[in-house]
Amino acid sequence: MPSLQTALPPDLANNVIRLYRECLRRAHYIGRKNYNTELVVNMVRQQFKKHMHETDPDKIQKLKDDAARGLINHMLYESEKLSGRKFSGM
Repeated sequence: MPSLQTALPPDLANNVIRLYRECLRRAHYIGRKNYNTELVVNMVRQQFKKHMHETDPDKIQKLKDDAARGLINHMLYESEKLSGRKFSGM
């Protein structure tokens, strides 16, 4: 079974790996604040492992977009808590 690094073009594989690492960093942060680090980190790992053999570039891009959207939403949420301002339009 080919690894992610050899199955995908290098730039796409590197982006996925960077996204995975950033998701894990956020999961550790969220977990520490809510005292459930292992649960949150395992959820992130499970989602990435579930799709690790995906080869369709369009599906990979959609999955990356979804993960990036989740990160952005969390960063907005944290910014709103710190500043007391609401950044989203809702």
